Amino acid sequence: MIEISDVHKRYRTTHGSKWVLKGVSLNIPPKSRVALIGANGAGKSTLLRLVGGIDQPSRGHIVRNCRVSWPLGLSGGFQGSLSGRQNTKFVCRIHGVDKNLSEKLEFVREFSELNDAFDDPVKTYSSGMRSRLAFAMSLAFDFDTYLVDELTAVGDAAFKRKSQKAFEDLAGRAGLVMVSHSESTLKNFCQTAVWLHQGQAHLFDSVEEALREYRDSIPA
Repeated sequence: MIEISDVHKRYRTTHGSKWVLKGVSLNIPPKSRVALIGANGAGKSTLLRLVGGIDQPSRGHIVRNCRVSWPLGLSGGFQGSLSGRQNTKFVCRIHGVDKNLSEKLEFVREFSELNDAFDDPVKTYSSGMRSRLAFAMSLAFDFDTYLVDELTAVGDAAFKRKSQKAFEDLAGRAGLVMVSHSESTLKNFCQTAVWLHQGQAHLFDSVEEALREYRDSIPA
């Protein structure tokens, strides 16, 4: 269970401050697959980062009674001067992996198809290589709930087929909180939905119902 209680989030800029989330309260049960729906700037990625612990609420609190992943679409958290192997080893140790560390490293190297580049500094990687590394690292850990930000498949056509299959297997055994601009992706993977609108969160029992409410809110 993930408990989101009266969460507010404000970002300060040179032009003042903006409240993105204003009193969001939700409970996300285990194994549930939830779509986050809303217009650009509604706070979807913000809420995902808050649930993942990458950012902190301005007010309110979030309790994670399960193992929650980082957002799968995030590939900007690598230390560029370290190799793919060293970055992976660092993340493994953060998550308490010790006994089977070599197995995790080999899985990430093989799945990412980085081969010898796995031992090169990440700052030398192309954006596609970084995405493949991030995706492979996400699959290397068993989380109860995976956070997904606009990512189901990365890389070239062959790698996309492989990563799509891996993602489908993941979705079949764990919970999801997903952000995507693809309505078909949300309908395919999610059971319920949260519509974020004007800083508030509205829970719906079906993705289609939430999408309908979202569409009706868009000015003609």
